[in-house]
Formats: sequence, structure tokens, C-alpha cells
Amino acid sequence: MNAFWYGLLAGALASLVIFLILATTVYRRLARGSRRPLRALARIRASRSRLRARAQRLAEIGALTGGLAHEIKNPLSTVLLNLQLLQEDLDPQNPAYTRLVSRLNTVAREASRLHDILDDFLRYAGKLELRRQDVDLNAILEELVDFFAPQAQLHRVQLRLKPHAGPLVVSIDPRLIKQAVLNLMLNALQAMPSGGELILSASMVSSSHPYAVIDVIDTGPGIPPQETEKIFRAYYSTKKGGTGLGLAMARRIVEEHGGRIGVRSEPTKGSDFSVRLPLNPGSVLPAAGW
Repeated sequence: MNAFWYGLLAGALASLVIFLILATTVYRRLARGSRRPLRALARIRASRSRLRARAQRLAEIGALTGGLAHEIKNPLSTVLLNLQLLQEDLDPQNPAYTRLVSRLNTVAREASRLHDILDDFLRYAGKLELRRQDVDLNAILEELVDFFAPQAQLHRVQLRLKPHAGPLVVSIDPRLIKQAVLNLMLNALQAMPSGGELILSASMVSSSHPYAVIDVIDTGPGIPPQETEKIFRAYYSTKKGGTGLGLAMARRIVEEHGGRIGVRSEPTKGSDFSVRLPLNPGSVLPAAGW
């Protein structure tokens, strides 16, 4: 009888020890598991804090550069005005008159170019406030063709319009979209110094994210494949005297509308710059290949 109770007690104690060991193991695993989400949450919070600090820093840099551009632009306007006054005060009888006028013209030309660069920068860096209206893209393109026709004729470029079959109404800021498309048209014109053909077309794509398309097509020399990823970057330009902000500004305007802009190009055959604008107000088009 005593042996029976001793055996029972020993079995109970062994069971208790095994239970305690299992309970301790489970507790440790749960503790480690509970700490993992906490560590992940801490990392997320630290990442968000770094992103906020970076965004604040970028905002400060943007405000600083914008203010600096304004500070440079104001005295530059004074310089341009005084250069003009100096030219008027020069005596044509002075033996050095021709040389002095030439030098003043050079300074004035470069100062004017710097003034234009600052204007472009301030437009690019400034805040865009969209004033949306329901507008027919066909009407927008017709206005651009009428406005651009004299310049196209001057450069021996044939300008053609291919409107959408019916009204293509999109909620946009017409002034800004005109500016974006005009930048693309100017870029196309510069790509055809010996003349060519410039086509504007409007179309619509029905999908899960329906959108309108404006194509600006030229018959210029095309863009090398290695350049197509760079041309929309600010201050990247392959043209002599170009500011490098025209295409960057076009992209910014389109993306502010929730749209996308891209290019398809083939060397020696021309380029097709495509602007995609969402038909559903407030939606944003996903990134897509071109």
C-alpha cells in the first residue's frame, strides 16, 4: 500500500515537472512572439519619424531655393533696366561705340536668359492649384492648333489634328493642361529643325481605370532608348540653350491631375509623347509601361 502511494506521488510530481517545463517553453515562445510586433511597430514609428523629418527638410530647402530665386530675380531686373539705359546714353560718335554696344548686348542677352531660367524655376517649384472644369479635350486641342499654327509654318512643320469622334469631357484645369501640351509641342518643334509633321490627337481608353489620351507625335529623329528615362527629369536637356524644365513641368502638371505621361520613340522615325488623364474625377492612374 505504501509503495502504491509512493508511486502515485512520484508520478504526480513527474507530471507536474513536465507540465512546468512545457508551460515555461510555451511562455518563452509567446513572449518572444509578442515582442516581435512591438519591435516591428517601433521600426515603423522610427521610419515614419525619419520620413517626416526628411519631408520637413525638403520643404525647408524648397522654401529656401524659392526665396533665393526671388532675391536674385529682383536685382537682375534692375541690371537689365540699367543696361538698357546705358545703351541709350552711349554717344554714337564715340570711336568705341560699336564695341561697347556689342558687349552690352552680350551682357543683356545673358542676363535676360538668367531671368527666364529663374521664371521657369519659380513656375516649376511653385505650388500648383488646380481649378478644375469639365472641358472637351477636342476644344482644347483645336485652340492649341490655332495658336501654334503660325509658329509651325515658320519652321516648315505641317500641323495636323485628329480629334476624338465625339466629345471627350474631362475634369481638368484647362490652363495648366494647355501649358503641358504646349511644352510637348515646342519640344517636338525643336526636334524638327528642318521641318516635318506634328500631329495632335485625342482618344479614350475604356478599362478598370478609364482615361483620355492626348498624343503629341512628331516625325523628328527620335530619342535614343537610353535617353527616354531621363528626358522628364528637371534640368536634363540635350538641346543647346534649353532650360531642361519644359518636359519636367509637363509631367508635374499631368501627375497633379492624377494622370501619367510617357514617350514611345524610334530612332529616325520620330516620337509619340502620350498624356493620359483619368476620366473619373479624383482618381489616380496606375503606373504603366509605354
